[in-house]
Amino acid sequence: MTTLRTPLCELLNIEVPIIQAPMASTSTPDLAVAVSEAGGLGSLGHAYTQPDAMRAEAAAVRARTTRPFNVNLFAAPQPVEPPLPQQVEAIGAMRPALEQYGIAIPPRVPPPYAPELDRQLEAVCDVRPPVFTIHLGEIPPAMLERIRGLGIRLGSAATSVREARYLEGLGADFIIAQGGEAGGHRGTFLGPWEQAMTGTLALVRQIVRAVRVPVVAAGGIMDGAGIAAVLALGAQAAQLGTAFVVCPESAAPDVHRKAIVAMDGDETTITRAFSGKPARGVRNRFTEAAERETWPLLPFPAQGKLTAPLRQASAKAGSADFYSAWSGQAGSLARPLPAADLVRLLVDETREAIDRLRRVVT
Repeated sequence: MTTLRTPLCELLNIEVPIIQAPMASTSTPDLAVAVSEAGGLGSLGHAYTQPDAMRAEAAAVRARTTRPFNVNLFAAPQPVEPPLPQQVEAIGAMRPALEQYGIAIPPRVPPPYAPELDRQLEAVCDVRPPVFTIHLGEIPPAMLERIRGLGIRLGSAATSVREARYLEGLGADFIIAQGGEAGGHRGTFLGPWEQAMTGTLALVRQIVRAVRVPVVAAGGIMDGAGIAAVLALGAQAAQLGTAFVVCPESAAPDVHRKAIVAMDGDETTITRAFSGKPARGVRNRFTEAAERETWPLLPFPAQGKLTAPLRQASAKAGSADFYSAWSGQAGSLARPLPAADLVRLLVDETREAIDRLRRVVT
Protein backbone atom coordinates (compact mmCIF):
# COMPACT_ATOMS: atom_id res chain seq x y z
CA MET A 1 0.00 0.00 0.00
CA THR A 2 1.27 3.49 -0.87
CA THR A 3 2.47 5.34 2.21
CA LEU A 4 1.53 9.01 2.49
CA ARG A 5 3.69 9.85 5.48
CA THR A 6 6.02 12.76 4.73
CA PRO A 7 8.76 14.44 6.78
CA LEU A 8 6.23 17.12 7.76
CA CYS A 9 3.96 14.37 9.13
CA GLU A 10 6.88 13.33 11.33
CA LEU A 11 7.51 16.93 12.40
CA LEU A 12 3.86 17.54 13.33
CA ASN A 13 3.25 13.99 14.59
CA ILE A 14 0.32 13.36 12.25
CA GLU A 15 -0.40 10.23 10.26
CA VAL A 16 -1.44 11.64 6.88
CA PRO A 17 -0.49 14.90 5.08
CA ILE A 18 -3.93 16.49 5.34
CA ILE A 19 -4.55 19.73 7.25
CA GLN A 20 -8.00 21.16 7.88
CA ALA A 21 -7.75 24.87 7.20
CA PRO A 22 -8.32 27.02 10.32
CA MET A 23 -11.40 28.86 9.08
CA ALA A 24 -12.40 31.64 11.48
CA SER A 25 -16.07 31.44 12.55
CA THR A 26 -16.40 28.09 10.74
CA SER A 27 -13.97 25.73 12.45
CA THR A 28 -15.12 24.12 15.70
CA PRO A 29 -13.65 21.80 18.33
CA ASP A 30 -15.84 19.03 16.89
CA LEU A 31 -14.33 19.53 13.43
CA ALA A 32 -10.77 19.73 14.72
CA VAL A 33 -11.18 16.60 16.83
CA ALA A 34 -12.70 14.62 13.97
CA VAL A 35 -9.88 15.51 11.57
CA SER A 36 -7.11 14.92 14.10
CA GLU A 37 -8.58 11.60 15.23
CA ALA A 38 -8.71 10.51 11.58
CA GLY A 39 -4.96 11.12 11.31
CA GLY A 40 -4.82 14.62 9.85
CA LEU A 41 -4.25 17.96 11.56
CA GLY A 42 -7.44 19.59 12.84
CA SER A 43 -7.42 23.36 13.29
CA LEU A 44 -9.12 26.09 15.29
CA GLY A 45 -9.46 29.43 13.48
CA HIS A 46 -9.32 32.07 16.22
CA ALA A 47 -8.96 35.28 14.21
CA TYR A 48 -12.07 36.76 15.85
CA THR A 49 -12.02 34.78 19.11
CA GLN A 50 -11.50 36.33 22.52
CA PRO A 51 -8.69 34.82 24.65
CA ASP A 52 -10.94 33.09 27.19
CA ALA A 53 -12.92 31.43 24.41
CA MET A 54 -9.63 30.33 22.82
CA ARG A 55 -8.65 28.61 26.03
CA ALA A 56 -12.08 26.98 26.33
CA GLU A 57 -12.03 25.62 22.77
CA ALA A 58 -8.53 24.20 23.18
CA ALA A 59 -9.65 22.50 26.39
CA ALA A 60 -12.65 21.05 24.53
CA VAL A 61 -10.33 19.57 21.92
CA ARG A 62 -7.93 18.12 24.48
CA ALA A 63 -10.82 16.57 26.41
CA ARG A 64 -11.58 14.40 23.37
CA THR A 65 -8.26 13.69 21.68
CA THR A 66 -4.58 13.38 22.46
CA ARG A 67 -3.70 13.99 18.80
CA PRO A 68 -2.01 17.21 17.65
CA PHE A 69 -4.11 20.21 16.60
CA ASN A 70 -3.46 23.68 15.22
CA VAL A 71 -4.46 27.13 16.47
CA ASN A 72 -4.48 30.01 13.99
CA LEU A 73 -4.56 33.79 14.37
CA PHE A 74 -4.68 36.74 11.99
CA ALA A 75 -1.55 38.87 12.42
CA ALA A 76 -2.79 41.95 10.57
CA PRO A 77 -1.77 45.33 12.05
CA GLN A 78 -3.97 46.42 14.93
CA PRO A 79 -6.89 48.52 13.66
CA VAL A 80 -7.53 52.20 14.31
CA GLU A 81 -10.85 53.98 13.95
CA PRO A 82 -11.35 55.39 10.42
CA PRO A 83 -12.17 59.10 10.09
CA LEU A 84 -15.86 59.81 10.67
CA PRO A 85 -16.52 61.13 7.11
CA GLN A 86 -15.17 57.86 5.73
CA GLN A 87 -17.44 55.90 8.08
CA VAL A 88 -20.49 57.93 7.08
CA GLU A 89 -19.78 57.34 3.40
CA ALA A 90 -19.38 53.57 3.87
CA ILE A 91 -22.55 53.37 5.97
CA GLY A 92 -24.44 55.29 3.30
CA ALA A 93 -23.45 52.77 0.65
CA MET A 94 -24.81 49.98 2.86
CA ARG A 95 -28.09 51.76 3.69
CA PRO A 96 -30.41 50.00 1.15
CA ALA A 97 -29.21 46.54 2.20
CA LEU A 98 -29.50 47.36 5.90
CA GLU A 99 -32.99 48.77 5.45
CA GLN A 100 -34.07 45.67 3.53
CA TYR A 101 -33.52 43.61 6.68
CA GLY A 102 -34.80 46.25 9.10
CA ILE A 103 -31.35 46.87 10.55
CA ALA A 104 -30.93 50.24 12.26
CA ILE A 105 -28.56 52.55 10.41
CA PRO A 106 -25.59 53.18 12.72
CA PRO A 107 -24.23 56.75 12.99
CA ARG A 108 -20.67 55.35 13.07
CA VAL A 109 -18.70 52.11 13.41
CA PRO A 110 -16.82 52.44 16.69
CA PRO A 111 -14.01 50.17 17.87
CA PRO A 112 -13.19 47.57 19.02
CA TYR A 113 -13.04 45.78 15.67
CA ALA A 114 -11.15 42.66 16.67
CA PRO A 115 -9.69 41.01 19.77
CA GLU A 116 -6.36 42.35 21.00
CA LEU A 117 -3.64 40.33 19.27
CA ASP A 118 -1.28 40.60 22.24
CA ARG A 119 -3.87 39.00 24.53
CA GLN A 120 -4.62 36.33 21.95
CA LEU A 121 -0.91 35.50 21.74
CA GLU A 122 -0.79 35.18 25.52
CA ALA A 123 -3.66 32.69 25.23
CA VAL A 124 -1.65 30.72 22.67
CA CYS A 125 1.24 30.54 25.14
CA ASP A 126 -1.17 29.37 27.85
CA VAL A 127 -2.82 26.78 25.61
CA ARG A 128 0.44 25.54 24.10
CA PRO A 129 -1.12 23.93 21.02
CA PRO A 130 1.18 21.48 19.25
CA VAL A 131 0.95 23.68 16.13
CA PHE A 132 0.39 27.43 15.74
CA THR A 133 -0.11 29.18 12.41
CA ILE A 134 -0.49 32.82 11.45
CA HIS A 135 -2.20 34.53 8.54
CA LEU A 136 -2.09 38.05 7.11
CA GLY A 137 1.29 39.06 8.43
CA GLU A 138 3.83 38.46 11.15
CA ILE A 139 4.15 38.71 14.90
CA PRO A 140 6.99 40.26 16.93
CA PRO A 141 10.24 38.26 16.90
CA ALA A 142 10.35 38.10 20.70
CA MET A 143 6.92 36.46 20.78
CA LEU A 144 7.96 34.07 18.02
CA GLU A 145 10.93 33.01 20.10
CA ARG A 146 8.74 32.57 23.14
CA ILE A 147 6.26 30.42 21.23
CA ARG A 148 8.96 28.27 19.71
CA GLY A 149 10.58 27.94 23.14
CA LEU A 150 7.38 26.29 24.34
CA GLY A 151 7.87 23.51 21.80
CA ILE A 152 5.11 24.74 19.49
CA ARG A 153 5.59 24.13 15.78
CA LEU A 154 5.12 27.34 13.81
CA GLY A 155 3.63 27.74 10.34
CA SER A 156 2.62 30.77 8.29
CA ALA A 157 0.86 31.52 5.02
CA ALA A 158 2.70 32.93 2.01
CA THR A 159 1.18 34.07 -1.27
CA SER A 160 4.51 34.71 -2.99
CA VAL A 161 8.08 33.47 -3.04
CA ARG A 162 9.14 36.74 -1.42
CA GLU A 163 6.82 36.15 1.53
CA ALA A 164 7.93 32.52 1.85
CA ARG A 165 11.59 33.49 2.07
CA TYR A 166 10.77 36.21 4.58
CA LEU A 167 8.82 33.81 6.80
CA GLU A 168 11.57 31.22 6.63
CA GLY A 169 13.97 33.90 7.81
CA LEU A 170 11.74 34.58 10.82
CA GLY A 171 12.01 30.94 11.84
CA ALA A 172 8.82 29.32 10.50
CA ASP A 173 8.92 25.51 10.72
CA PHE A 174 6.81 25.24 7.58
CA ILE A 175 5.26 27.49 4.94
CA ILE A 176 1.65 27.33 3.73
CA ALA A 177 1.65 28.26 0.03
CA GLN A 178 -1.75 29.89 -0.49
CA GLY A 179 -2.58 29.83 -4.19
CA GLY A 180 -4.93 32.24 -5.90
CA GLU A 181 -7.67 29.58 -6.00
CA ALA A 182 -8.03 29.53 -2.21
CA GLY A 183 -11.22 30.56 -0.49
CA GLY A 184 -11.37 33.07 2.35
CA HIS A 185 -8.97 35.91 3.03
CA ARG A 186 -5.85 36.33 0.97
CA GLY A 187 -2.78 36.06 3.18
CA THR A 188 -0.73 38.66 1.32
CA PHE A 189 1.27 40.95 3.60
CA LEU A 190 4.21 42.07 1.43
CA GLY A 191 3.08 44.16 -1.53
CA PRO A 192 -0.30 44.49 -3.31
CA TRP A 193 -2.54 41.42 -3.16
CA GLU A 194 -3.32 41.79 -6.88
CA GLN A 195 0.32 40.91 -7.57
CA ALA A 196 0.16 37.78 -5.41
CA MET A 197 -2.51 35.72 -7.15
CA THR A 198 -0.29 32.94 -8.54
CA GLY A 199 -2.13 29.63 -8.90
CA THR A 200 -1.51 26.89 -6.36
CA LEU A 201 0.47 24.53 -8.59
CA ALA A 202 2.86 27.21 -9.83
CA LEU A 203 3.23 28.80 -6.40
CA VAL A 204 3.91 25.52 -4.62
CA ARG A 205 6.64 24.52 -7.06
CA GLN A 206 8.31 27.93 -6.83
CA ILE A 207 8.23 28.02 -3.03
CA VAL A 208 9.45 24.43 -2.72
CA ARG A 209 12.50 25.43 -4.73
CA ALA A 210 12.99 28.70 -2.82
CA VAL A 211 12.98 27.53 0.81
CA ARG A 212 14.44 24.69 2.84
CA VAL A 213 11.52 24.16 5.24
CA PRO A 214 8.52 21.95 4.38
CA VAL A 215 5.78 23.46 2.23
CA VAL A 216 2.02 22.93 2.59
CA ALA A 217 -0.16 23.50 -0.49
CA ALA A 218 -3.44 25.40 -0.08
CA GLY A 219 -5.99 26.56 -2.61
CA GLY A 220 -8.46 24.68 -4.81
CA ILE A 221 -7.63 21.24 -3.38
CA MET A 222 -10.80 19.22 -2.86
CA ASP A 223 -9.98 15.54 -3.43
CA GLY A 224 -7.22 12.98 -3.45
CA ALA A 225 -6.17 13.75 -7.00
CA GLY A 226 -5.44 17.31 -5.94
CA ILE A 227 -3.48 16.13 -2.93
CA ALA A 228 -1.45 13.75 -5.11
CA ALA A 229 -0.74 16.58 -7.54
CA VAL A 230 0.74 18.91 -4.93
CA LEU A 231 2.72 16.08 -3.34
CA ALA A 232 4.21 15.44 -6.78
CA LEU A 233 5.30 19.09 -6.87
CA GLY A 234 7.18 18.76 -3.61
CA ALA A 235 4.58 19.85 -1.06
CA GLN A 236 4.63 17.74 2.10
CA ALA A 237 0.95 18.23 2.95
CA ALA A 238 -2.24 19.75 1.58
CA GLN A 239 -4.44 22.18 3.47
CA LEU A 240 -8.15 22.00 2.62
CA GLY A 241 -10.74 24.51 3.73
CA THR A 242 -13.79 24.54 1.48
CA ALA A 243 -13.91 20.74 1.50
CA PHE A 244 -14.53 20.85 5.27
CA VAL A 245 -17.00 23.76 5.30
CA VAL A 246 -19.82 21.43 4.23
CA CYS A 247 -19.02 18.81 6.91
CA PRO A 248 -21.69 18.56 9.64
CA GLU A 249 -19.09 19.42 12.31
CA SER A 250 -18.41 22.89 10.89
CA ALA A 251 -20.13 26.01 12.18
CA ALA A 252 -21.07 27.24 8.70
CA PRO A 253 -24.76 28.19 8.46
CA ASP A 254 -26.96 26.33 5.99
CA VAL A 255 -26.84 29.20 3.50
CA HIS A 256 -23.06 28.87 3.31
CA ARG A 257 -23.15 25.10 2.84
CA LYS A 258 -25.89 25.31 0.21
CA ALA A 259 -24.08 28.06 -1.71
CA ILE A 260 -21.02 25.81 -2.05
CA VAL A 261 -22.89 22.60 -2.86
CA ALA A 262 -24.98 24.43 -5.49
CA MET A 263 -21.92 25.70 -7.37
CA ASP A 264 -21.56 24.54 -10.97
CA GLY A 265 -17.95 25.31 -11.79
CA ASP A 266 -16.20 28.39 -10.46
CA GLU A 267 -18.79 30.90 -9.27
CA THR A 268 -16.48 32.74 -6.89
CA THR A 269 -15.03 36.22 -6.81
CA ILE A 270 -12.44 38.17 -4.83
CA THR A 271 -14.12 40.90 -2.81
CA ARG A 272 -13.21 43.43 -0.12
CA ALA A 273 -16.84 44.35 0.48
CA PHE A 274 -17.48 42.10 3.47
CA SER A 275 -14.40 42.70 5.62
CA GLY A 276 -12.16 45.30 4.00
CA LYS A 277 -9.58 42.65 3.06
CA PRO A 278 -9.62 40.75 -0.23
CA ALA A 279 -11.25 37.35 0.20
CA ARG A 280 -12.65 34.74 -2.18
CA GLY A 281 -16.27 33.66 -1.82
CA VAL A 282 -19.35 32.71 -3.79
CA ARG A 283 -20.59 35.62 -5.88
CA ASN A 284 -23.93 37.02 -4.68
CA ARG A 285 -26.09 40.16 -4.72
CA PHE A 286 -23.88 41.90 -2.18
CA THR A 287 -20.59 41.33 -4.00
CA GLU A 288 -22.12 42.26 -7.35
CA ALA A 289 -23.62 45.49 -5.99
CA ALA A 290 -20.34 46.46 -4.33
CA GLU A 291 -18.45 45.81 -7.54
CA ARG A 292 -20.97 47.51 -9.82
CA GLU A 293 -21.38 50.60 -7.68
CA THR A 294 -17.75 50.75 -6.49
CA TRP A 295 -18.79 51.16 -2.89
CA PRO A 296 -16.56 53.10 -0.50
CA LEU A 297 -15.24 50.59 2.04
CA LEU A 298 -13.76 50.84 5.51
CA PRO A 299 -10.38 49.22 6.16
CA PHE A 300 -10.14 45.74 7.65
CA PRO A 301 -11.55 44.81 10.11
CA ALA A 302 -13.83 47.85 10.58
CA GLN A 303 -15.71 46.94 7.40
CA GLY A 304 -16.32 43.51 8.89
CA LYS A 305 -17.97 45.05 11.95
CA LEU A 306 -20.15 47.20 9.70
CA THR A 307 -21.37 44.25 7.62
CA ALA A 308 -21.73 41.77 10.52
CA PRO A 309 -25.42 42.53 11.29
CA LEU A 310 -26.29 42.23 7.59
CA ARG A 311 -24.46 38.92 7.21
CA GLN A 312 -26.18 37.53 10.29
CA ALA A 313 -29.61 38.71 9.15
CA SER A 314 -29.13 37.22 5.69
CA ALA A 315 -28.14 33.84 7.13
CA LYS A 316 -31.06 33.90 9.57
CA ALA A 317 -33.44 34.60 6.70
CA GLY A 318 -32.07 31.61 4.80
CA SER A 319 -30.61 33.75 2.03
CA ALA A 320 -27.03 33.84 0.77
CA ASP A 321 -27.64 37.19 -0.95
CA PHE A 322 -25.76 39.18 1.70
CA TYR A 323 -23.70 36.47 3.36
CA SER A 324 -19.94 36.00 3.04
CA ALA A 325 -19.94 32.41 1.74
CA TRP A 326 -16.18 31.95 1.51
CA SER A 327 -15.19 29.26 -0.97
CA GLY A 328 -12.27 28.23 -3.12
CA GLN A 329 -12.59 27.98 -6.88
CA ALA A 330 -13.22 24.22 -6.79
CA GLY A 331 -16.11 24.39 -4.35
CA SER A 332 -18.37 22.51 -6.76
CA LEU A 333 -16.39 19.37 -5.85
CA ALA A 334 -17.41 19.57 -2.17
CA ARG A 335 -18.91 16.49 -0.54
CA PRO A 336 -21.02 16.92 2.62
CA LEU A 337 -19.55 14.02 4.58
CA PRO A 338 -18.66 13.70 8.26
CA ALA A 339 -15.13 15.05 8.63
CA ALA A 340 -13.53 11.74 9.66
CA ASP A 341 -15.13 9.99 6.69
CA LEU A 342 -13.89 12.74 4.39
CA VAL A 343 -10.32 12.40 5.66
CA ARG A 344 -10.40 8.63 5.11
CA LEU A 345 -11.84 9.11 1.62
CA LEU A 346 -9.17 11.68 0.79
CA VAL A 347 -6.46 9.24 1.88
CA ASP A 348 -7.92 6.47 -0.27
CA GLU A 349 -8.28 8.80 -3.26
CA THR A 350 -4.72 10.06 -2.90
CA ARG A 351 -3.34 6.54 -2.86
CA GLU A 352 -5.48 5.62 -5.86
CA ALA A 353 -4.29 8.69 -7.78
CA ILE A 354 -0.65 7.85 -7.11
CA ASP A 355 -1.13 4.20 -8.07
CA ARG A 356 -3.04 5.21 -11.21
CA LEU A 357 -0.19 7.46 -12.26
CA ARG A 358 2.29 4.65 -11.75
CA ARG A 359 0.24 2.44 -14.07
CA VAL A 360 -0.01 5.18 -16.69
CA VAL A 361 3.71 5.93 -16.89
CA THR A 362 5.06 2.37 -16.75
